[in-house]
Amino acid sequence: MAKSFDNLFPQLTDFGNLHLAWRKAARGKRGNPAAARFETNLADELIRLQDELTTETWQPGAYHSFAIRDPKQRLVSAAPFRDRVVHHALNNVTETIFENTLKNPHCLQNPTTSSAG
Repeated sequence: MAKSFDNLFPQLTDFGNLHLAWRKAARGKRGNPAAARFETNLADELIRLQDELTTETWQPGAYHSFAIRDPKQRLVSAAPFRDRVVHHALNNVTETIFENTLKNPHCLQNPTTSSAG
């Protein structure tokens, strides 16, 4: 029988988790206008996001698509900054669960060389 995990949603919507998620989402994005706007009203933005998640009214925003050439042309779709904060918040809560339950070390973010087959 599959293992179940309780109380994940309160962990997701915890203000400390959302603040950590903002720090991770903002890493390398300080020059981004959307990240700067979010940071200008950081506490209000995090409280609003927490409220939307708690009341289940949060809706993902529209992705922004653009082309890059590295080394060949590709279409990239980027989530709005607010959504990136939610993505990081969810990852903060679920990452250790997946790390502890996955059996294949090749699926882990930093597998050790001794575990390679």
